[in-house]
Amino acid sequence: MEPGAREPLVRKASSTYRTFPGGAARRLDKEYLESLRNKRLYLAVFAAVLGNFNFGFALVYPSPVIPVLEAYPVPALKLDPHKASWFGSVFTLGAAAGGLSAMVLNDRLGRKLSIMFSAVPSAVGYALMGSAQGVWMLLLGRVLTGYAGGVTSASIPVYISEISHPGVRGMLGACPQIMAVLGSLILYALGKYLHGLGLDWRWLAVAGEVPVLAMIVLLCFMPNSPRFLLSQGKEDEALRSLCWLRGKDTDYAREYEQIKDSVRKQSRRISCAEIKDPFIYKPIMIAVVMRFLQQLSGVTCVLVYLQPIFKKTSVILKPEYDAALVGLVRLFSVAIAAVSMDKAGRKILLFVSAGIMLASNLTMGLYVHFTPLSHNGTAANETLVSSASHGAEPTSYITLIPLLATMFFIMGYAMGWGPITWLLMSEILPLKARGVASGLCVVVSWLTAFMLTRFFLPVVENFGLEVPFLFFAVICAGNFLFTGCCVPETKGRTLEQIESYFRTGRRSFMR
Repeated sequence: MEPGAREPLVRKASSTYRTFPGGAARRLDKEYLESLRNKRLYLAVFAAVLGNFNFGFALVYPSPVIPVLEAYPVPALKLDPHKASWFGSVFTLGAAAGGLSAMVLNDRLGRKLSIMFSAVPSAVGYALMGSAQGVWMLLLGRVLTGYAGGVTSASIPVYISEISHPGVRGMLGACPQIMAVLGSLILYALGKYLHGLGLDWRWLAVAGEVPVLAMIVLLCFMPNSPRFLLSQGKEDEALRSLCWLRGKDTDYAREYEQIKDSVRKQSRRISCAEIKDPFIYKPIMIAVVMRFLQQLSGVTCVLVYLQPIFKKTSVILKPEYDAALVGLVRLFSVAIAAVSMDKAGRKILLFVSAGIMLASNLTMGLYVHFTPLSHNGTAANETLVSSASHGAEPTSYITLIPLLATMFFIMGYAMGWGPITWLLMSEILPLKARGVASGLCVVVSWLTAFMLTRFFLPVVENFGLEVPFLFFAVICAGNFLFTGCCVPETKGRTLEQIESYFRTGRRSFMR
């Protein structure tokens, strides 16, 4: 069909699938509302993001466990600072390997089956940690749960983006972060609850098996992505999938034709020569650099070593309560992002996020640098991990400053550079490179996270806690500049319109 012949169809579909139009004159039509209200779409998203719940749970697993294992009476499981550093960081190494394998799995198995596949290493990893008889079992369990997290990190955002209605894609795109935050929060709460009952830390690993099993059961009844099915030539199945996701009483055929046309243009696999095309390399570069900067802002280090950091700074509340409080702030902030993302837009939230993180990291770094050791609660030659087991009692309300700084840092991250980075990755990557490129983003992200978490403790031990936080502040300033110069606004645009932006320029994108 000639391009001119398809133009009325595309224009008509664009007017139908618009996002949050304002004013009574631009009323949403019945089909639009029906497709937004279809509960099956939200059920499919919930089934997928259980993988992110498990990811958040596994990521912060060392935070309550490291202090226990430092004083553990069994020598084979006792952690010294060197082993604790590996225990905290090796998860990210597994996540990088998971992202690397997702480059193949996403395009071979499909998004849904890749998410289901991640349940196997995750379940085995928790079993190893729950029954660990030596540190090597703990480390292997962390690697396997990290590998599962890497696969889901690359697969779930793409799956959600490809099945979501344009009107709620921003909100649903924030759900992975919400569930990851909820998983971390549940981990902190369970750690405190089990400790109060006098139960062993191994039960935390047993609890981690529950969302894994729930995810794989629910996903068995969910459809695959219509875009992936069309890329595999399964047109009838793709149409049934979209009907299931939008509702049979809606005019889903219009959206199907748009998707089909886009997939037809990108039916071939990406070649080396095509990488030179700005349509291909620009969105990939934006997505990769965003993932790199996201990790360099320090969020993984803060989450993994949250309780030891609070011990080091001698925060006035107990570290386990501080960690739970920060988790609640993070959950509340991601919820704000989910509600406002399709109204305020992606870029404004990224600007606000980078600004808050910059101020928070700068405050934390300056506090640690200028506060006397009597308020810091540790001797100069003490490591961050060892302070977690015998930190001094708080001496002043000034120790609320690191707690507030960390809360604002997490709030800023959760409002923008947390959920939006994942969402934009799934939105801007071209379909023909989406599976491979999303895996590449995850590899870059978690290799960066591994380097930071692996060397965070040695840097703190040799140079002080203020050095990494001041470095994170510099990176957050770079995040602000990168957002203004390179990141496009995708609010209210279909994936096909976003591809048009990179293919033909801003004027076509804004049309």
